Amino acid sequence: QVQLVESGGGLVQPGGSLRLSCAASGFTLDAYAIGWFRQAPGKEREGVSCISRSAGSTYFQDSVQGRFTISRDNANNTVYLQINNLKPEDTATYYCAASRRWLTLCQLYPRKYEAWGQGTQVTVSS
Repeated sequence: QVQLVESGGGLVQPGGSLRLSCAASGFTLDAYAIGWFRQAPGKEREGVSCISRSAGSTYFQDSVQGRFTISRDNANNTVYLQINNLKPEDTATYYCAASRRWLTLCQLYPRKYEAWGQGTQVTVSS
């Protein structure tokens, strides 16, 4: 069974950090580009960052550039999203998703991802 499981969310104060993990089971993650998306209450899901199969290409939404870092450990079938200098507007449910569409790059179009996790909640509040 193909499954993605996110973890690492929580309640943090503004300026704090979190590391989100996306663990895959039932398939080999290195055959997929991985994207991180988030959805806040009442808002549409938006792409945050993605990483290509070989980690040769990464992409970040403008609002998180410089604060978010994405990496992957294919040996452990896990992708990480390091989030620093968290802001209240980062509050959302964060999802990871997998796509076999691209070989050497990635894009943040939700419809191009075939598998999704259930999400992990990130709340930034003082």
